[in-house]
Amino acid sequence: MLKLQKILISEIYVPVKRRKTLDSVKVGALAEDILENGHKVPIQVRQGKGRFVLVEGLHRLEACISLGEDKISSYLVQAQKF
Repeated sequence: MLKLQKILISEIYVPVKRRKTLDSVKVGALAEDILENGHKVPIQVRQGKGRFVLVEGLHRLEACISLGEDKISSYLVQAQKF
């Protein structure tokens, strides 16, 4: 079972390949939803060398950044490198 944890956003690395899929319209809509309803679905990260690497949840991460959050709910998963 995955363990939910809060991690610092500054410790999350987003691979370049993932960044290319960012849609600012989705980020804005998610930020509004998070303001109204809270952050419900945690992102997924894997352990990297001295940092966490984003596996799933780029738009949720960016929405939290745009809201000025410093931590985000996440699951630490075992995943292969891209």
